[in-house]
Parts: sequence; C-alpha cells; structure tokens
Amino acid sequence: MNQTTQLTIFGEALFDCFPDGESVLGGAPFNVAWHLQAFGDAPKFISRVGNDTLGDTILAEMKNWGMDTNWVQLDNQHPTGRVNVTIDDNEPSYEIATESAWDFIADSLIDSPPQTGLFYHGSLAARSEISHHTLQKLTESPGLDIFVDVNLRDPWWQKEDICHWLEQARWVKLNQDELGELGFRSADLHQDMTRMHSHYHLDQLIVTCGEKGAIVRDQDGEFHLIKPTASNQVIDTVGAGDAFTAMYIHGLLAGWEIRHALAQAQHFASQVVGLRGATSKDANFYNIINN
Repeated sequence: MNQTTQLTIFGEALFDCFPDGESVLGGAPFNVAWHLQAFGDAPKFISRVGNDTLGDTILAEMKNWGMDTNWVQLDNQHPTGRVNVTIDDNEPSYEIATESAWDFIADSLIDSPPQTGLFYHGSLAARSEISHHTLQKLTESPGLDIFVDVNLRDPWWQKEDICHWLEQARWVKLNQDELGELGFRSADLHQDMTRMHSHYHLDQLIVTCGEKGAIVRDQDGEFHLIKPTASNQVIDTVGAGDAFTAMYIHGLLAGWEIRHALAQAQHFASQVVGLRGATSKDANFYNIINN
C-alpha cells in the first residue's frame, strides 16, 4: 500500500465525560481518524452527530484540525454521543449512552461510497440496526481492504456479528481478553492467535497485551513482538489502543515493515497515556512523535 491510498474511517464520534466534569472528544473511530489526519493521511470520516452544542463542537474541532466534515451527518432527532468514563487504578470503564446520533448513520446520505482503499471500522458502531445496515452496505465492495478494530463493550456486541466483520477483514486488531472472549483462549497465546488468524484467513492479526506489549502474526506464520517503552506519567489509558491502531494503519499506508510499525505504534500509545483523553489538539505533539 502507499500513502495515496484512499482511507475511510467509519463509526462513532462522541464525548468522553470524566468524573471531574471534563469532556474530551472521543470514540475509537474518531480518535483513529484524528491521529491519522495529524499524520498527513487525510481520512474520510463517516459518522453522525446531533444538531446540538456537542455536535457543533465536534464539527468545529474537525474543521480546525483540517478534517473533511462532509461525511459527517447531522441528526435532528438524536443527540451527539456521550460516554461516562470512570477511572479505577488508571484503567477506564465506560457507560455508553444509547440512542445516540452515531447509531443512525444513514446509508442513503452517503454520496459516492468508497469502492477502493483501506476501510477501518470498529465493532461498537454496528450495535444498532441502522448503522449496522449502513456498515454492511459500505463493506460489500470487493475493492476495499478492511481493517477491523474489535471493541467488545458489553452488552453492545453479538458474537455472530463480530464473526461476520472478521470474515471480511484483511487486518484485525484486538486485545488479549477479546481474543479469549471470541473463543480463542488457552494457555498458549501463540496457538490462540494461529487458530484465529487461520480461521479468518487474515493478512495480519494484531493482539495488544497491555503492559506486556503487542504481538503480530503475519501471513508467513511469523510472530513479531514489541514490549512497551517507558511511558510518561500516566494520566489515563483512554484511547491508548486507538493511538496504537492509528500509527499501525499509518505504517500500513507507508509500507513499513511490521517490526517498525509495531515499534512506532507502541511508542505513540505510550505517549498518549500522558494525555487526558485520547487525542491532542497540539500539532507539535504529533511532530514530536514523527521525529
């Protein structure tokens, strides 16, 4: 792949609301799109926000960041998404509002849907019937190379749905717990990864293991491991996985070798845990990462 490849990101845009009253732009697909914009990859971000103050803020912040807002739908009936985040021992838990605008991303409002290029989506965005239908329509094109970012948030997932998305994917990223929840759980992580990788005929399976780092299994059956670098002071781990994903996708577009992509992704994630929330509005933050 190369960096002229069309890049499309599909899914939720919302606000992460913290116990101290602070609200930060969020949603895994939004976070990934935000980072990739900073990396110069110009993603098309397909989402939906409410016709309300929070929605106006998301659109304004996207424009300020140089992102294309033409693919973000405006909803007059449903509010912009919110997630109440609680932090316990630096680990976040999430209470996700229902009936949010991003649950109603309409297929009929997407002009010229992408037919080629890299298409990223998570699993949470398909929790509702309408967005599920839209995602299903968008991913029918055989010209798309699909990257699935598994985010199992109870009760918002069904195993059969996840399996459907995985069958379409070229690359899949998930964490070790999610690997187990999908039925690949034994005492041997490499064996579990091999079974999943083979079952879904993936190019690459990427498994993050928290403090132990991350592992990629490639098409040749080789495993590539990266251990975490020393991170800054941990403010919270919200969005660390999204940061990892964004940098890894940037590496796919740039044609990086797996080991280099892993190292850069792990390093970037270790920097993001020093932020409140998942993203930074400081362009210099991204310049530092790229140096």
